[in-house]
Amino acid sequence: MNAWLISTLLLFPTALVYPKQSPVLPTLLRKAPTDNPLKHPVDVVVEQAAQHFMAAPQSVGLSIGILKDGQTFVYNYGTVDRDRQQLPTSQTIYPLASITKTFTGALLAQAVVEGKVKLGDDIRMYLAGHYPNLAYQGQPIRLVHLINHRSGLPFLLPDRPEAFVNTSVPSSAIAAELLRDYSQANFYADLHRVTLGNTPGSTFRYSNAGAQLLGYILEKVYDRPFEELVRLKLTQPLAMIDTKITLTATDQHRFVKGYNCDGVQMPDSPDQLQGASALKSTVADMLNYIQWNVAEQADAARLAHQLTWGNENGYSAGLNWQMIQLAGQRVIWQDGNLPGFSSLCVNYPELNMGIVVLSNECDRRTAFRITTLANHIMKTLDERAIKLPN
Repeated sequence: MNAWLISTLLLFPTALVYPKQSPVLPTLLRKAPTDNPLKHPVDVVVEQAAQHFMAAPQSVGLSIGILKDGQTFVYNYGTVDRDRQQLPTSQTIYPLASITKTFTGALLAQAVVEGKVKLGDDIRMYLAGHYPNLAYQGQPIRLVHLINHRSGLPFLLPDRPEAFVNTSVPSSAIAAELLRDYSQANFYADLHRVTLGNTPGSTFRYSNAGAQLLGYILEKVYDRPFEELVRLKLTQPLAMIDTKITLTATDQHRFVKGYNCDGVQMPDSPDQLQGASALKSTVADMLNYIQWNVAEQADAARLAHQLTWGNENGYSAGLNWQMIQLAGQRVIWQDGNLPGFSSLCVNYPELNMGIVVLSNECDRRTAFRITTLANHIMKTLDERAIKLPN
């Protein structure tokens, strides 16, 4: 789970919509199996970046979806399973990890649009029981704080910071283990024990617990399970039929196996975090999500992209989206990491462009490598594209 970084980046004024047509890459560069046809200029750009990514010995599989000027492109590399060669496809299902939080933010935005809630509501309006601990010097945690990491809630409930002192183990793997047998009742019991150290809204503190709590609150607001809300409000209208938490037996056949840097298959992550990291999806579905975010035609999409803290002319945050705006251009993104999986979703509304990257390998360098890959592709396709910090 990466902390959000404040970064000042250069914006290049000259646009290059597509690179000049390049010859087919030499065979020696085509090391990883792929379905890339190498017929379009975008194909060549992706091939160069993806083969570089796949050259790392720990790489397993990679799926990339690109939106450019209304046209979509899908590319797959490697394998879904180390034990047998099977190329991913546009229908291969990957965990989205923390990209899930952007769906939770979009649900909150939709609830605001529908007049169900307000972003500034005291969260205790939606909690059963007495929670005087969820305010600091009279200032309560508000709904918006739960999805922009300004609530002051801990990284995770159960709050076990001592479990994360082992820096050789990814925090996502530690969190998954802590949540194995953790119920919603356990969550609320631990929520009573939280102590805030600052005024809500004042200080960044990355919190899966905040997004998880927002999911529970939205369930109460609509009187429906979180997964059903995602389907009714987002994935069904956007024709994202493979984006869900609970996989059927048929879905399981399309679900990739995830690996750590040593090639060890990771166990499935628990779904208790739901609104924080439990959604799974495909590249095909995520391209529909990118189109919705890039177009910004829906009130909920526009609200999810509005600044909730930060600098209008630099780094800021929306409803869990990280954002940078420079010289009239914006990049809106979120990444995600779970044991065995890394993901990244990036939107450029002003450039009518976006990219999603899904991988079934995760170590402490995977997120950096995926960001580097996305930056290379996007900057090559359009030099105006703002680079993501990594």
